[in-house]
Amino acid sequence: MMYEEREARVSFQSKEEYTCPVCDTVFHREELLSGSGRLIAGSLTDELHRLYEPSAKYGKVYPLIYQATVCPKCWFAAREEFANISLEASTMAKHDRENRIAETRLIFPDVDFNQPRDLMSGAASLYLVMRCCTYFPPDFSPTIKQGLAALRAGWLLEEMHTEFPGEHYDWLALLFKKKAQYLYNEAIRREQSGKETLSSLKIFGPDTDKNYGYEGMLYLTALLRFKYGMTENVEFRAEYLGEAKRTIARMFGIGKSSKSKPGPLLEHARNLYDAISKELNETDD
Repeated sequence: MMYEEREARVSFQSKEEYTCPVCDTVFHREELLSGSGRLIAGSLTDELHRLYEPSAKYGKVYPLIYQATVCPKCWFAAREEFANISLEASTMAKHDRENRIAETRLIFPDVDFNQPRDLMSGAASLYLVMRCCTYFPPDFSPTIKQGLAALRAGWLLEEMHTEFPGEHYDWLALLFKKKAQYLYNEAIRREQSGKETLSSLKIFGPDTDKNYGYEGMLYLTALLRFKYGMTENVEFRAEYLGEAKRTIARMFGIGKSSKSKPGPLLEHARNLYDAISKELNETDD
């Protein structure tokens, strides 16, 4: 019986010790086990989110819930930068501890980072990454990292809605995706104005299975505008959708005979281009 339980695990506590740079708490990080049929890849959504099929042995597995490192005591959270923060960022995080925990509990009241990760704590960990990015300077690329965390949290909240319908997680997922829409567009605006760099983000994701790079980020920025951007002001919406359409055309050669960007990203970009054209009542004839 003990052997069967061990074999059915999807995660483990790493042997490596992590020390929180904010409160000096020492803890072990939970990691996703790989192999043995734990992850059965399914379809890729238009948001470049990889869906996974449940397996008979392991059930549903969500790789995104293990991405953020969270101190179980002070709830400071980050990804690969967890141990490499400045004294200034550490001080800000220390002073903000009570607010950080209280505000997270308003959204995720039952979360416990001393327990194995589940959808709730996974989504909460990504919210905390969003929040903790505010402690970092512009060369850390905080805005795009916030946007990526917001989008991933939205995906997990959609899964929570599937698992627990009627709890309004779909509404919360929409809020996070609208936030991601703002942050992706704001990150590009800040890069273009010289206020912030994107160079600190080495892997654009947006999911964990494949890095679609800078072009994938531009596609997502346009897609999020289309799906979650402003709808009340028709004139303003037409203006920014026109800008999104031109970006897609430049990046992916849509409307031209050359097809230099094969693969799923090009297919999704074409579909988005057509959807924007239809809303704008435009054709390329």
